Amino acid sequence: MAFVDKTTALIPRRVPDRQALERCRIISHRGEHDNTNVMENTLQAYDIATAAGVWGIEADIRWTADLVPVICHDTSPARVFGIATAVSDLSFAQLRAQVPLIPTLQEVIDAFGGNTHLMLELKAEPRPQQAGQREILQTLLAPLAPARDYHILALDPALFEQVDFLPKNCLFPVAQTNVALLSRLSIERAYGGLGGHYLLLTDRLRQCHEAAGQRLGTGFPGSKNCLFRELNRGIEWIFSNNAVEMQSVRDQHLAMLSRSVQ
Repeated sequence: MAFVDKTTALIPRRVPDRQALERCRIISHRGEHDNTNVMENTLQAYDIATAAGVWGIEADIRWTADLVPVICHDTSPARVFGIATAVSDLSFAQLRAQVPLIPTLQEVIDAFGGNTHLMLELKAEPRPQQAGQREILQTLLAPLAPARDYHILALDPALFEQVDFLPKNCLFPVAQTNVALLSRLSIERAYGGLGGHYLLLTDRLRQCHEAAGQRLGTGFPGSKNCLFRELNRGIEWIFSNNAVEMQSVRDQHLAMLSRSVQ
Protein backbone atom coordinates (compact mmCIF):
# COMPACT_ATOMS: atom_id res chain seq x y z
CA MET A 1 0.00 0.00 0.00
CA ALA A 2 2.88 2.36 0.76
CA PHE A 3 4.32 1.68 -2.71
CA VAL A 4 0.93 2.30 -4.35
CA ASP A 5 0.52 5.57 -2.45
CA LYS A 6 3.99 6.79 -3.40
CA THR A 7 3.45 5.89 -7.05
CA THR A 8 0.03 7.54 -7.16
CA ALA A 9 1.49 10.68 -5.61
CA LEU A 10 3.94 11.02 -8.52
CA ILE A 11 1.36 10.86 -11.34
CA PRO A 12 0.24 14.38 -12.34
CA ARG A 13 -3.52 15.01 -12.30
CA ARG A 14 -5.51 17.91 -13.64
CA VAL A 15 -7.10 20.23 -11.12
CA PRO A 16 -10.72 19.12 -10.55
CA ASP A 17 -13.44 21.46 -11.69
CA ARG A 18 -15.25 23.75 -9.31
CA GLN A 19 -18.22 21.40 -8.89
CA ALA A 20 -16.00 18.46 -7.92
CA LEU A 21 -14.10 20.57 -5.39
CA GLU A 22 -17.33 21.89 -3.87
CA ARG A 23 -18.81 18.39 -3.59
CA CYS A 24 -15.66 17.02 -1.94
CA ARG A 25 -16.18 15.85 1.63
CA ILE A 26 -13.00 14.96 3.51
CA ILE A 27 -13.16 12.69 6.55
CA SER A 28 -10.33 12.52 9.07
CA HIS A 29 -9.57 8.83 9.64
CA ARG A 30 -9.22 8.47 13.44
CA GLY A 31 -8.55 12.21 13.64
CA GLU A 32 -5.39 14.13 12.78
CA HIS A 33 -2.77 12.10 14.62
CA ASP A 34 0.82 10.90 14.54
CA ASN A 35 0.56 8.59 17.59
CA THR A 36 3.56 10.36 19.09
CA ASN A 37 2.40 13.85 19.97
CA VAL A 38 -1.28 13.38 19.15
CA MET A 39 -2.91 10.00 19.53
CA GLU A 40 -5.52 8.58 17.18
CA ASN A 41 -9.21 8.48 18.10
CA THR A 42 -8.81 11.16 20.76
CA LEU A 43 -10.65 14.43 21.26
CA GLN A 44 -7.42 16.31 20.53
CA ALA A 45 -7.02 14.53 17.19
CA TYR A 46 -10.58 15.37 16.24
CA ASP A 47 -10.21 18.97 17.44
CA ILE A 48 -7.23 19.51 15.13
CA ALA A 49 -9.16 18.15 12.15
CA THR A 50 -12.32 20.14 12.76
CA ALA A 51 -10.40 23.35 13.46
CA ALA A 52 -8.91 23.02 9.96
CA GLY A 53 -12.39 22.83 8.43
CA VAL A 54 -12.42 19.08 7.78
CA TRP A 55 -16.00 18.01 7.08
CA GLY A 56 -16.09 14.67 8.91
CA ILE A 57 -14.31 12.51 11.47
CA GLU A 58 -14.13 8.73 11.61
CA ALA A 59 -14.28 7.02 15.02
CA ASP A 60 -14.13 3.35 16.03
CA ILE A 61 -16.59 2.12 18.67
CA ARG A 62 -15.71 -0.52 21.24
CA TRP A 63 -17.41 -1.47 24.49
CA THR A 64 -16.17 -1.69 28.05
CA ALA A 65 -17.17 -4.58 30.31
CA ASP A 66 -19.97 -2.45 31.78
CA LEU A 67 -21.26 -1.47 28.31
CA VAL A 68 -19.91 2.02 27.86
CA PRO A 69 -19.15 2.69 24.18
CA VAL A 70 -15.67 4.18 23.82
CA ILE A 71 -13.52 5.20 20.87
CA CYS A 72 -10.68 2.76 20.27
CA HIS A 73 -9.68 0.99 17.05
CA ASP A 74 -7.98 -2.14 18.41
CA THR A 75 -9.29 -4.69 20.87
CA SER A 76 -6.85 -3.24 23.41
CA PRO A 77 -5.02 0.10 23.77
CA ALA A 78 -1.64 -1.69 23.48
CA ARG A 79 -0.51 -0.36 20.10
CA VAL A 80 -1.29 3.27 20.88
CA PHE A 81 -1.10 3.54 24.67
CA GLY A 82 0.87 0.48 25.79
CA ILE A 83 -1.96 -1.06 27.84
CA ALA A 84 -2.42 -4.71 26.81
CA THR A 85 -5.72 -5.46 28.58
CA ALA A 86 -8.68 -5.70 26.22
CA VAL A 87 -11.16 -2.84 26.39
CA SER A 88 -13.97 -5.39 26.87
CA ASP A 89 -12.23 -6.72 30.01
CA LEU A 90 -12.15 -3.33 31.72
CA SER A 91 -14.93 -1.36 33.32
CA PHE A 92 -15.17 2.20 32.10
CA ALA A 93 -13.77 3.46 35.41
CA GLN A 94 -10.75 1.18 35.02
CA LEU A 95 -10.22 2.22 31.40
CA ARG A 96 -10.49 5.92 32.21
CA ALA A 97 -8.00 5.52 35.07
CA GLN A 98 -5.48 3.68 32.88
CA VAL A 99 -5.98 5.52 29.57
CA PRO A 100 -7.70 8.85 30.19
CA LEU A 101 -7.26 9.97 26.57
CA ILE A 102 -9.69 7.36 25.22
CA PRO A 103 -13.01 9.23 24.89
CA THR A 104 -16.49 7.87 25.20
CA LEU A 105 -18.91 7.98 22.29
CA GLN A 106 -20.98 10.38 24.37
CA GLU A 107 -18.03 12.77 24.66
CA VAL A 108 -17.46 12.68 20.90
CA ILE A 109 -21.14 13.35 20.24
CA ASP A 110 -21.20 16.18 22.78
CA ALA A 111 -18.12 17.81 21.24
CA PHE A 112 -18.78 17.31 17.54
CA GLY A 113 -22.30 16.05 16.94
CA GLY A 114 -24.33 18.35 14.74
CA ASN A 115 -21.36 20.47 13.63
CA THR A 116 -19.10 17.77 12.15
CA HIS A 117 -20.20 14.69 10.23
CA LEU A 118 -19.57 11.58 12.30
CA MET A 119 -18.49 8.34 10.62
CA LEU A 120 -18.92 5.82 13.42
CA GLU A 121 -17.44 2.38 12.81
CA LEU A 122 -18.80 -0.60 14.70
CA LYS A 123 -16.12 -3.12 15.65
CA ALA A 124 -16.68 -6.85 16.22
CA GLU A 125 -16.74 -7.65 19.94
CA PRO A 126 -15.55 -10.87 21.63
CA ARG A 127 -18.65 -10.98 23.84
CA PRO A 128 -21.41 -9.06 22.09
CA GLN A 129 -24.45 -8.00 24.12
CA GLN A 130 -26.60 -6.92 21.24
CA ALA A 131 -29.77 -5.94 23.10
CA GLY A 132 -27.94 -3.71 25.56
CA GLN A 133 -25.69 -2.22 22.90
CA ARG A 134 -28.65 -1.48 20.67
CA GLU A 135 -30.53 0.39 23.40
CA ILE A 136 -27.48 2.43 24.40
CA LEU A 137 -26.67 3.42 20.82
CA GLN A 138 -30.27 4.37 20.16
CA THR A 139 -30.26 6.68 23.18
CA LEU A 140 -26.90 8.28 22.39
CA LEU A 141 -27.70 8.88 18.73
CA ALA A 142 -31.23 10.16 19.33
CA PRO A 143 -30.31 13.91 19.28
CA LEU A 144 -28.71 13.54 15.82
CA ALA A 145 -30.27 13.00 12.40
CA PRO A 146 -29.13 9.80 10.67
CA ALA A 147 -27.45 10.29 7.27
CA ARG A 148 -27.45 14.07 7.80
CA ASP A 149 -25.29 14.15 10.94
CA TYR A 150 -23.70 10.70 10.92
CA HIS A 151 -23.27 7.36 9.18
CA ILE A 152 -22.55 3.96 10.66
CA LEU A 153 -19.64 1.99 9.17
CA ALA A 154 -18.77 -1.70 9.52
CA LEU A 155 -16.44 -4.20 7.90
CA ASP A 156 -19.06 -6.88 8.55
CA PRO A 157 -22.66 -5.88 7.65
CA ALA A 158 -23.92 -8.31 10.31
CA LEU A 159 -22.87 -5.68 12.86
CA PHE A 160 -25.59 -3.40 11.53
CA GLU A 161 -28.02 -5.47 13.62
CA GLN A 162 -26.87 -3.33 16.55
CA VAL A 163 -28.43 -0.31 14.86
CA ASP A 164 -31.48 -1.84 13.16
CA PHE A 165 -33.49 1.17 14.36
CA LEU A 166 -31.72 3.32 11.76
CA PRO A 167 -32.69 3.83 8.11
CA LYS A 168 -30.70 1.71 5.66
CA ASN A 169 -29.21 4.75 3.90
CA CYS A 170 -27.35 5.60 7.12
CA LEU A 171 -25.40 2.32 6.95
CA PHE A 172 -22.13 2.12 5.07
CA PRO A 173 -20.24 -1.18 4.70
CA VAL A 174 -16.48 -0.95 4.25
CA ALA A 175 -14.73 -3.47 2.00
CA GLN A 176 -11.27 -4.90 2.36
CA THR A 177 -10.64 -7.48 -0.37
CA ASN A 178 -14.32 -8.56 -0.46
CA VAL A 179 -15.33 -5.62 -2.65
CA ALA A 180 -17.60 -7.53 -5.05
CA LEU A 181 -19.57 -9.16 -2.22
CA LEU A 182 -20.11 -5.99 -0.21
CA SER A 183 -20.91 -3.98 -3.32
CA ARG A 184 -23.67 -6.42 -4.22
CA LEU A 185 -25.02 -6.49 -0.64
CA SER A 186 -24.97 -2.71 -0.40
CA ILE A 187 -27.06 -2.33 -3.53
CA GLU A 188 -29.44 -5.21 -2.70
CA ARG A 189 -30.07 -3.91 0.83
CA ALA A 190 -30.24 -0.21 -0.15
CA TYR A 191 -27.43 0.85 2.15
CA GLY A 192 -25.92 4.32 1.83
CA GLY A 193 -23.04 3.15 -0.34
CA LEU A 194 -19.66 1.47 0.02
CA GLY A 195 -16.23 2.35 1.35
CA GLY A 196 -12.84 0.88 0.53
CA HIS A 197 -9.37 1.44 -0.87
CA TYR A 198 -9.23 3.83 -3.81
CA LEU A 199 -7.70 1.26 -6.18
CA LEU A 200 -10.29 -1.42 -5.39
CA LEU A 201 -13.33 0.82 -5.81
CA THR A 202 -13.24 0.97 -9.59
CA ASP A 203 -15.09 3.28 -11.95
CA ARG A 204 -17.40 0.42 -12.88
CA LEU A 205 -18.39 0.03 -9.23
CA ARG A 206 -18.80 3.78 -8.90
CA GLN A 207 -21.22 3.80 -11.81
CA CYS A 208 -23.23 0.92 -10.33
CA HIS A 209 -23.57 2.64 -6.97
CA GLU A 210 -24.36 6.01 -8.51
CA ALA A 211 -27.13 4.34 -10.50
CA ALA A 212 -28.49 3.02 -7.19
CA GLY A 213 -28.36 6.50 -5.65
CA GLN A 214 -25.44 5.58 -3.39
CA ARG A 215 -22.05 7.10 -2.58
CA LEU A 216 -18.56 5.66 -2.59
CA GLY A 217 -16.05 6.63 0.06
CA THR A 218 -12.41 5.96 -0.73
CA GLY A 219 -9.41 5.71 1.56
CA PHE A 220 -6.76 6.78 2.08
CA PRO A 221 -5.65 9.56 -0.27
CA GLY A 222 -2.70 11.36 1.29
CA SER A 223 -1.32 13.37 -1.61
CA LYS A 224 -2.62 16.10 -3.91
CA ASN A 225 -2.41 13.87 -6.98
CA CYS A 226 -4.28 11.03 -5.29
CA LEU A 227 -6.95 13.43 -4.04
CA PHE A 228 -7.36 14.92 -7.51
CA ARG A 229 -7.54 11.41 -9.02
CA GLU A 230 -10.53 10.63 -6.84
CA LEU A 231 -12.30 13.94 -7.33
CA ASN A 232 -11.83 13.81 -11.10
CA ARG A 233 -13.61 10.47 -11.25
CA GLY A 234 -16.56 11.65 -9.22
CA ILE A 235 -15.77 10.45 -5.70
CA GLU A 236 -17.22 12.74 -3.00
CA TRP A 237 -16.18 11.13 0.29
CA ILE A 238 -12.44 11.01 0.93
CA PHE A 239 -11.23 9.22 4.07
CA SER A 240 -7.66 10.33 4.80
CA ASN A 241 -4.97 9.96 7.43
CA ASN A 242 -3.77 13.38 6.22
CA ALA A 243 -7.14 15.07 6.24
CA VAL A 244 -5.90 18.51 7.29
CA GLU A 245 -3.43 18.60 4.40
CA MET A 246 -6.04 17.30 1.95
CA GLN A 247 -8.56 19.89 3.17
CA SER A 248 -5.97 22.62 2.64
CA VAL A 249 -5.29 21.42 -0.92
CA ARG A 250 -9.00 21.36 -1.68
CA ASP A 251 -9.63 24.80 -0.15
CA GLN A 252 -6.66 26.44 -1.87
CA HIS A 253 -7.62 25.24 -5.34
CA LEU A 254 -11.28 26.11 -4.83
CA ALA A 255 -10.22 29.63 -3.82
CA MET A 256 -7.98 29.88 -6.88
CA LEU A 257 -10.86 28.89 -9.16
CA SER A 258 -13.11 31.43 -7.47
CA ARG A 259 -10.56 34.22 -7.99
CA SER A 260 -10.10 33.27 -11.65
CA VAL A 261 -13.86 33.59 -12.23
CA GLN A 262 -13.92 37.04 -10.64
